Amino acid sequence: MTVPGRWPAHLRVGALRVVRASANFDATIAFYRDLVGLRVVDEFRGSYGEDGTIFGLPGSETHLEIVRVQPPGPVIDAFDQLVFYLPDQAAVDEATARLLDGRVRPEAQQHPYWEENGGTTFRDPDGRSVIYVSWVYGRGADCLTRPPGCSKATVYVTCASSTSPGRSGRPRRPSINTSVTSRRPCWR
Repeated sequence: MTVPGRWPAHLRVGALRVVRASANFDATIAFYRDLVGLRVVDEFRGSYGEDGTIFGLPGSETHLEIVRVQPPGPVIDAFDQLVFYLPDQAAVDEATARLLDGRVRPEAQQHPYWEENGGTTFRDPDGRSVIYVSWVYGRGADCLTRPPGCSKATVYVTCASSTSPGRSGRPRRPSINTSVTSRRPCWR
């Protein structure tokens, strides 16, 4: 049995690394270091024939590794996303200001889920999505309760749409309240 907030008993994880190949290595490193603001915790050159940079998220327990590959590089999938769940809209505005100051613009068209839930999507130099949202997944009332008769696989959230836009002009995440104005699956 898995206990919420802990790894399974048989999987005693000390650190977790996500690795991405980059055909635009130098620009991608600069993007995550200088514009997103991630801290470089290690770099390597010529290690088993590879060059790479490791970013702490924020420390070394969880990290993102970018490895240089030759163009054209891997095919980037629409769901290859790095999502930053931030505590409020002010945090999103602060985080995205660095990107905007670096002349990186949010995507005009983004996945409908992020559009509906107040996400702001940017693209890194390899074309992967970097998404900022003004709420933290799994905290508070993100997923409230299942309606009677609803299968265990489907969880619903009760929301009231917010009309006040964030700095990007996109609507903020719908606010959770007790009056039912719409129901949508909460699967992400």
